[in-house]
Parts: sequence; structure tokens; C-alpha cells
Amino acid sequence: MSDAAPDPALIAILDQTLRADRGRILAALIARVGDFQLAEDALQDAGTSALVHWGRSGPPARPEAWLIRVAFRKAIDRLRASARDARQFRALVVLSIDEAVEEPELIQDDRMRLIFTCCHPALEPKSRVALTLRTIAGLSTAEIARAFLDSEPTMAQRLTRAKTKLREAGIAFDVPGPEDWPGRLQSVLAVVYLIFNAGYTAGPDEARDLCAEAVFLARLLTQLAPDDPEIAGCLALLLITHARHAARAVGGVTVALSDQDRALWDRNAIEQGLLLLQSAMARRRPGPYQIKGAIAACQVQDGGPDWPQIALLYDSLYRLEPTPVVQLNRAVALAETGLLPHALDLLGQLGAQLQDYQPFHAARAEYLARAGQIRQSHDAYDRALDLTTSVADATFLRQRRAALTLS
Repeated sequence: MSDAAPDPALIAILDQTLRADRGRILAALIARVGDFQLAEDALQDAGTSALVHWGRSGPPARPEAWLIRVAFRKAIDRLRASARDARQFRALVVLSIDEAVEEPELIQDDRMRLIFTCCHPALEPKSRVALTLRTIAGLSTAEIARAFLDSEPTMAQRLTRAKTKLREAGIAFDVPGPEDWPGRLQSVLAVVYLIFNAGYTAGPDEARDLCAEAVFLARLLTQLAPDDPEIAGCLALLLITHARHAARAVGGVTVALSDQDRALWDRNAIEQGLLLLQSAMARRRPGPYQIKGAIAACQVQDGGPDWPQIALLYDSLYRLEPTPVVQLNRAVALAETGLLPHALDLLGQLGAQLQDYQPFHAARAEYLARAGQIRQSHDAYDRALDLTTSVADATFLRQRRAALTLS
């Protein structure tokens, strides 16, 4: 008799649980076995067992607790089959003890240790960010590749090399001491920021609340280093930006910042962010995340965004982060201050570097239309639509393009 196909309802429960708790379970496993691939294999084994066991007896009251216990057991099984050295035997002992804990959800949250391990100087910066996005946030290889404008096979190879290098180098799974923070903090903050951006881009239809995950991780960092102004600036940036999430889409259509209903903004989160930013800047050690936080603060000012100040802040940010994306945002700010020809000239210079970056084409479409270049604007909207993965963004872009056709 052939096995029945898994119940779609159970698949949905498992998927939802893994989206919410995959990072925590993986971190707990890696902390004990010291091997990224072994931890991922054990968690995958646990997920397969879940569909079988839940199909027989129904899903447990706490699926995440069930998964972490069974993932520990699967890791034990794999270690028993292959343990060859003292490190693996020590991991087997630790796992056996922790697997017996009556309340698995009380096991220490090791996600911050995992982030710092992923951001170890032994890895190149791009690999640090990519590996943490994969393990902590559970982004797929394809999603990470899109974030970096890379191909999926290239990113898959990068992730494999990073995990192998950490294992072979015997990198300690721990939060570094203060003397090691400067070399790793910017990578850690980049990870948190990219996790937030992944959730922000996905919008409200994304099952994983990656924005909330990023805010949580930024708060953990502030607890570890309460006097670091860049960490405070990063958390301020996330809080102020996320405060607008309820107003970013109405009826399944993205709403531009200038058109958002401010009554839907989370004023408490904005105030928290502004206080953090004020405290960070008072330390007089400026950095890129403080500048980004200041830009976010200018965007939510009473009376509308302060575009001249935002343009000046992007000038400062570009000196620290001379990237085409920063230049794109600077061009938008310049256009909004009335310097449309200068903004379009700057956008023209960025075309080769950002040809596969959807926000570039969306911005170019908007400002070409304002300049009366309707045909070129149509072409830019078409390219933006080709690159858009969000339904809400696609609807917004189609409406803007149709309005040009009708005008």
C-alpha cells in the first residue's frame, strides 16, 4: 500500500511554524553541533517526521516545541552514525541532555550568537550577510540572490562555501568581546537591515514577519551594547520605517509616501525611534545607520518630508557608502526638491549598474513622466513591472502607467 500524500493543512502548519521559528531552532542546533549543514539536515529530518506523525495523531499544541525536540533527536541520530572525534562526542552529550528538557521552548535563544558567527571575519562580507539571511531569517537561496542582484546558482555556491569554511576553521559559536566588535558590527547591522528590507519589500502578504524579526534582533543588539550609536541608529531607522506599514498599501495597492494616511502610522514607534536617534547623535560618532535613521525621521515630519534636508543627508551617506542605490535615492530626493533635470541626468548615469533593480526603473518612470517624456516613461514602467514581485507594487505601477496613457 502506497503512502498517502501529506495533508495540505498539516503542510501549512509546518510551513508557518518553520517560517516563525526556523532561525531559533537552527541556532540552537548549530550551538550544540557546530556544523551548519548537520543542523540544517536535522531540521529537515524533523520536518519530514512532522508530516508523518502529525498525520497519524494530529498536530501538537505547540508545533515549535515538538520540532525543536525532534530536531535534537535527529541530530543525535546523525551524530551517533558518524561521530568520529571528541568535538562530535561532546555535541552528542549536550544534545542528549537538552533533548530531555521538558519545555523545549525554554532553551536559550541563540540567534544572536548565530548572527555573529555568520559575520565572522573569516568570511567575506557578502557571504556573511547571505549566510545569516539564510539561517536566521530562513530566506530561500533565490530570495537572497535577488537581494544581491546575483544568480541563484552563484548564491548557492557562495552559501555552501561559507558553511564549509566555518566548519573547517572551527569558528567559535559565540558573541565576540568588545575588542572584536568594530570588525564585525557593520556586517551584523547589514544583516539586520537586509532582513528588514526583505520583509518590507514582500509587504503584508508575506507569511514571515521579517520586519518584526529585524526589529527584534536590533533590540537584542542594543541590549548587548547599549552605548553604541550605530546600533541605536539602526533600531531607530527600523522603528520609524516600520511605523508606516499599515498605510503602505490600501485595497491591495501600494500607496506612495506623500499620499499615505498618517492616521494609520504607529506614532508610538515613531516616537521611540526619534528618541533613540536623538540619543545616538548626541554621542557625536556619526555613522551610516544614524544617517539613514535621520533620513527616515525627515520623511515622517509634520507637514510632509523635508526633501532638501533628505538630499543633504544622502550626500553625507554617499561619502560613507558610495553605492548606486544610495545615488538612486539621492536622485529621488533631488527630483522632489525641484531639481528634476539634474535628477534625470543622475538616473541616466546609473542605468548600467541598476538595470535589474526594480526601484530604479519605477523612479525613472515617475520622473520621466514629470518631465513630459511620456513614451520613455511607458518603457520604464514596463521594465519596472517586469521586475516587480509584489502584487501591490505591480498594481500601483499599472495605475500610474494607465494615468499617463489617459492624460
